[in-house]
Amino acid sequence: MIDVYSWPTPNGHKVHIMLEECGLRLGRDWQVHAVNIGKGDQFEPAFLKVSPNNKIPALVDPDGPDGKPISLFESGAILLYLAAKTGKYLPRSDRAKFEVLQWLMFQMGGVGPMLGQAHHFRIYAPEKIDYAVNRYTNEAKRLYGVMDRQLEGRKFVAGAHYSIADIAIFPWLRSWQNQGIDWADYPRLKDWFDRMGARPAVQRGVAVLADARKPLTDDKARDILFGGTQYAKR
Repeated sequence: MIDVYSWPTPNGHKVHIMLEECGLRLGRDWQVHAVNIGKGDQFEPAFLKVSPNNKIPALVDPDGPDGKPISLFESGAILLYLAAKTGKYLPRSDRAKFEVLQWLMFQMGGVGPMLGQAHHFRIYAPEKIDYAVNRYTNEAKRLYGVMDRQLEGRKFVAGAHYSIADIAIFPWLRSWQNQGIDWADYPRLKDWFDRMGARPAVQRGVAVLADARKPLTDDKARDILFGGTQYAKR
């Protein structure tokens, strides 16, 4: 049984979706341990042993390489591990594999960080800073445009086949309204988004822990996520 330490965020959902797409079923092949990042569970010593960067998700597989347990953090690394373990959603040929990997890196280095900043300054920041709101909203629109152009003549982000690149990107676009996006400007990406959302495994993945997440309204949770608690020495 694979142990997944997670919360219903885009990075958490990436791993939930990947597990389900690989034919691994929640409750049968993997179990989820809720790490409530609004309450500070991510700073507990037991969690830091598997995720020293105090971020979700993290994974512990008792049947890792060579039959030995393995502990992993960073959602992109976990997607790559599960692709290697199951032989799914990462092509074997070098050319096709690197095509997928570049778009996985695009998500890890661009889509996630930039859309995360758009969320923060548009929704969570205690004061509205026009420069920050405009900068990250415009960057969100630029990234959506890159993906929309990439999907011209392609069924999936990295080509003709569904891959970990699609799995990594999709959860980050589910909050498109918070990012200042109008889908009418990105018709190819919207078609892809709808097809992704219709996949049964995707629907199962985004449902994991969905009822546990509540709106961020109290000052204590804000401090834990964005303030002094986050930056305390450990």
